[in-house]
Amino acid sequence: MEALETLRQQRQLLAVCAFIAAAMLVGALGQWPYGYYILLRWVVTSVAILVAVLALTWQRTWVVPVFTLVAILFNPIVPVHLSRSTWQPIDIGTAVIFVLAAILVKPLSKSN
Repeated sequence: MEALETLRQQRQLLAVCAFIAAAMLVGALGQWPYGYYILLRWVVTSVAILVAVLALTWQRTWVVPVFTLVAILFNPIVPVHLSRSTWQPIDIGTAVIFVLAAILVKPLSKSN
């Protein structure tokens, strides 16, 4: 029973973090100080790694390359520099991917 509760908690963590990342990505369409975009990179990269690790743990291997690419694209250590007009559709698309992950990425267990 504890294993089911742990899976449920992991699933909730994934969903909450994915929705936060998605909200921040949509928020990036506004005018913010540069610090927001730095924070955005850290949050998106961290959540992408979390999603990839949980997906791998749950044997949802198709998710891993998608979120590995997201983590690479948004990484704050070696940032990818693109124009604002290029980042905007990427931000929206990535937000959609995070929302889909929050809904679709689940453990293989039939009880969840």
